[in-house]
Amino acid sequence: MNVPTMPISLMTNAYKKVMPAVNEELNKWRKLAESIPNDELKSQALSSIKNKTFHCEGGAIMSLLAVDDYRQVITFIVAYQTISDYLDNLCDRSTSMDPKDFTAIHEAMRHSLLIDEQLPKVNYYRYRDDQEDGGYLLALVMTCRKVLASMENYSLIKTYLTELCRYYCDLQIHKHVAIEERVSRLQSWHKEHQDIIPPMSWYEFSACSGSTLGIFCLVAYATRRDYKESYGEIIRNGYFPYIQGLHILLDYYIDQEEDKEAGDLNFCFYYEDEKELFERIRYFVKCADEHTDKLPHKRFHLLINRGLLGLYLSDEKVGRGQQMKKLARKMIKSGGFSSLFFYINGRAYRALKSRQGVVRS
Repeated sequence: MNVPTMPISLMTNAYKKVMPAVNEELNKWRKLAESIPNDELKSQALSSIKNKTFHCEGGAIMSLLAVDDYRQVITFIVAYQTISDYLDNLCDRSTSMDPKDFTAIHEAMRHSLLIDEQLPKVNYYRYRDDQEDGGYLLALVMTCRKVLASMENYSLIKTYLTELCRYYCDLQIHKHVAIEERVSRLQSWHKEHQDIIPPMSWYEFSACSGSTLGIFCLVAYATRRDYKESYGEIIRNGYFPYIQGLHILLDYYIDQEEDKEAGDLNFCFYYEDEKELFERIRYFVKCADEHTDKLPHKRFHLLINRGLLGLYLSDEKVGRGQQMKKLARKMIKSGGFSSLFFYINGRAYRALKSRQGVVRS
């Protein structure tokens, strides 16, 4: 198998190889989640798998960079993304608003990446009432560590993995505290990092920090026998900030209505108007394209950029408002044929999944 460089070959590999493997991995974690003793933790674990499968499916596309070792990369991606989605539920939809608690549970993400350090005996739930998960979170952590331990090139990506993980975890802590504290904490956090990022707003920096794509790309490349020592920095700079920022801005774009109803923080709310939002997303697309220039397999990463546009904007949530639909059409048009191709595929895939859901129920 070669790294896909055309939309049709990318989606063919996605449907034939990636999606079935993702479903296999998620079924394993779903069965384990069903055995969690604590009702609240069980509910949030199962909910994160049911409602955020799309995150694992999309992230696992990066496994195609690994070519022959794509299957073990999918094992890592699904486990790591499941940690991310589960902890997001525990922060966003559960019983705590304590930053100490958020810091403690997100230690699991850091531990999942540090295979050359002994795993400390720590209770990730030590600051919350709900405690017993039957080993669920630890099993996810250990699965990630096992995959990374099998990679000869782990030491060459460790620094970049931990940097991107730190941004992600800090974001989760700041954005889930009490509502009146969120913006000020995120603004202060942005100021601390202004010297290492291009000029952008605090909410755009937050968006850039909220993606796992850079980590998945690093892990996929680290399995390759032709991995070069320079790849780590090249991939980090290629994906952070702009490709990751594009990813999360689109994710927040389609969630605006439900976030308004739930009172959740949404980075798209802070743009002056729809025009500015469109111009900034288009700017992120332009910068994301520019930052693929030095990446190996440049055409694959360009497809990722176009795929983000097509797949997110094909979500049914976009169709709920006329203004959102109008803006989405403009974005798809600006992305060219590849974005339209991924948009059509996204609509078709969601329709198929919906029919299967009806049959299963």
